[in-house]
Amino acid sequence: MSEIQKFYTEKEENIAKQGKDESLKQLGIDFLTKTADTQYSYNFSWMGRPIIAFPQDMAAMQEIIWEIKPDLIIETGVAHGGSIVYYASLLELIGGEGLVVGIDIDIRKHNRDLIEAHPMMKRIKLLEGSSISKEIVDEVKEIAATKKKILVCLDSNHTHEHVLEELKLYAPLTSIGSYCVVFDTVVEDFPKDWKWNRPWGKGNNPKTAVFEYLKTNDNFEINKSIDHKLLISVAFDGYLKRVK
Repeated sequence: MSEIQKFYTEKEENIAKQGKDESLKQLGIDFLTKTADTQYSYNFSWMGRPIIAFPQDMAAMQEIIWEIKPDLIIETGVAHGGSIVYYASLLELIGGEGLVVGIDIDIRKHNRDLIEAHPMMKRIKLLEGSSISKEIVDEVKEIAATKKKILVCLDSNHTHEHVLEELKLYAPLTSIGSYCVVFDTVVEDFPKDWKWNRPWGKGNNPKTAVFEYLKTNDNFEINKSIDHKLLISVAFDGYLKRVK
């Protein structure tokens, strides 16, 4: 075994070991719940745009994008635009004609102005409207029809009903070998009495939608090794790899 092979073998063994350590995984959940009150995920930015994400998940997304080298990334949920700028910058580094389509029901003017003025806007297309509306879905499908490698990220309204509908509409656009990543599945892992002050909560969230979707769709498998690697993530059970 070469030194390089040895390194990667040891890494996989360590990840598997972490995945079997329930106390270690609970520490990750405890960190997430403890820092939720201070909105820890709002602390970070990418190339000047607030990204509202955990660095661990963004590291995982970088690994996925480098592995897949998609020519289209579809993301529902834009907010301040940090994640679409991040994905666009990675596509810029990879080269080629990769495009990021960002969809949001309400792209606020101050955010739109800053995104459109960003150097990475050359790889971004913004669509304003409901991600599950026929008009938006038709436009995305038209763009996707010209692409070969497609990565999907779902990060908008986090209710079970909405995410399940997004999965039905967008997951089929994912190319084989690529991912449909469902963010904020961690809502289901928070304590039962946690007050979200949102339409979603325990029993009604992206993770419940993922589990419901997978009951009748075997084209995707949850890549648990990503969860075990990260330990701190808002997307536990949300890294769905298309296998067929």
